[in-house]
Amino acid sequence: MKIALSAILCVLAVPAFLEAVVKTELVKYRQGDTELQGFLAYDDAAIGKRPGILVCPEWWGLNDYAKYRARMLAELGYVAMAVDLFGNGQTTRDPQVAGKLAGALKSNRSLLRQRVNAGLEEFKRNGHVDAARIGAIGYCFGGTTALELARSGADVKAIVTFHAGLDSPNPADGKNIKGRVLVCHGGDDTFSSASDFDAFEQEMRQNRVDWQINIYGNCVHSFTNPEADKYGIPGIAYNANGDRRSWHAMQALFSEVFGPASR
Repeated sequence: MKIALSAILCVLAVPAFLEAVVKTELVKYRQGDTELQGFLAYDDAAIGKRPGILVCPEWWGLNDYAKYRARMLAELGYVAMAVDLFGNGQTTRDPQVAGKLAGALKSNRSLLRQRVNAGLEEFKRNGHVDAARIGAIGYCFGGTTALELARSGADVKAIVTFHAGLDSPNPADGKNIKGRVLVCHGGDDTFSSASDFDAFEQEMRQNRVDWQINIYGNCVHSFTNPEADKYGIPGIAYNANGDRRSWHAMQALFSEVFGPASR
């Protein structure tokens, strides 16, 4: 009888497991007069609130790559939202357009912080998210954005950047960083100067931030993006080893901060 009951319970459990899938939805919100549109991803079978990870996209905007990373995080057991930094989910594949869109925010760090904090506040209101356990990741311009979010004093427990711009017009704002910082950078990335690196390290040390930098050999800018080579920009290329190793490093930090992720 006990054996039969166990078998029945196992059979009943299988459909529930198989039906667990990552759900995605668009989330509309605002920052001032700007209409924004985030991309939310979560495991629909998860019980209770989960740690949330904000994803800050590259300068191309809220494109398929940013959404892909949000889905990957949801598959790990987190709730993830890729934020909109340009408005109306705008994207581009034109480097000149991307440079103008990102440059307008990079030259106005106050506005950049307001834009990403608007996404954070919307994310915290989501019923799937444990608002006390939120992290942020970012790629290239998005990595800079994730750092500015932390420098703004936002309550993010872990910040991970991939091939980010590390410059900071206001390094004293490092004192506002509350979470642990992991910087994942290509050893051959020519988009960040040695002086930016030195200034970033000084900012972290002087403000006693819990920080670390991982350097990946044979990696240039955008080494985590499988589509990087298609843009035809010198100094930008994908590296599978660097992509895999940096993603694992991110998971290790999140496990340390949030505990093991599980579905």
